[in-house]
Amino acid sequence: MDDHVSGGDFPANPLEKPGYILEFDDEFAGPELDADKWLPHYLPHWSSRALSAPRYQFERGDLVLQITQDQPPWCPEFDGDVRCSSIQTGAFAGPVGSTLGQHRFNQASVVREAQTNAQLYTPTYGYFEIRAKAVAGSANHVSLWMIGYEDTPERSAEIAVMEIMGGEITPTSSQIGYGVHPWGDPQIVDEFYEDHFAIDARNYHVYAVEWTPTQLDFYLDNVKTRTITQSPAYPMQFMLSIYERPWLADADGGVYPKNFIVDYLRAYQPVGGYKP
Repeated sequence: MDDHVSGGDFPANPLEKPGYILEFDDEFAGPELDADKWLPHYLPHWSSRALSAPRYQFERGDLVLQITQDQPPWCPEFDGDVRCSSIQTGAFAGPVGSTLGQHRFNQASVVREAQTNAQLYTPTYGYFEIRAKAVAGSANHVSLWMIGYEDTPERSAEIAVMEIMGGEITPTSSQIGYGVHPWGDPQIVDEFYEDHFAIDARNYHVYAVEWTPTQLDFYLDNVKTRTITQSPAYPMQFMLSIYERPWLADADGGVYPKNFIVDYLRAYQPVGGYKP
C-alpha cells in the first residue's frame, strides 16, 4: 500500500472538525504534563512508579518523549532490558501479588506495586488524531494505542492507532502498523496490518482512527487507509509511547536521546453521537 505520498511535514489540522465536538485536547504547550489528562507512567502496576516514569521535555510547543542513555529498563522482571517512556490516560490494577491489571503482556506478571485507579480520559467510541514525528533506527519504535480500561479481564482489547518501527523508516517509505488485538476479549479477532506508505515518518504526519459501534476507520494525513469491521464496546484509555530494545542500539550509532515528537493529540465526538 504505497499510494499515499507526502514529501515533507503534513500540516496541522484546524482544531475545529466539522460535524464533531472536541472532547479531549492536548496541544502540549508545557512546561509540565497536564495532570488532569495524563499519568506519567507506563503500566506501573507490573513494575513501579519510579521505574516506569517517562523521560520527556517540551520543545517549541511539542511533547518530546525520550529514551536517554542512562535510562533503566522499565520492568526488568517481566520485560527484560526494554526501555520505555510512556504516558497514559487511565490506570486499573488489583492488589499486590494479584494477576489483575491492565495489559498483562507477560503471563508471569503479577502486580508489584499498588496503584490508585484512575480514569482521566477513557472514552467509548470517537475520532482520535495525533500529529507526530517518529524516530528512525532499528532499536526504537513509537506508538499511539488504546487499551481497554480492563476493570474486568475481557474488556482488554487494544486499538493500535499507529505503531512505527524505526528500522522501517526511509526518506521515501515508512511502515505503519495499525489495527486491533484481542488480548483477553473473546469478541475480537486479531487484525493488525503493517503497510508501507510513501512518507518519511521522521516528518510530521497526522495519524487517526474513528472508532464507531461497528467498525474502525484508519487515516493517514486525512486519507482513509483501511476499515476494520470490529469494535470493542467498552471504555478505553490512551497510551503514548516510545520504546527501545537496547541490544540493538549500537547498530544505530548510540546517539541519545531518542525522541518521539508529538505536536498534539485530539479527540472528538460526532454531533448527535454514534448510531448503533
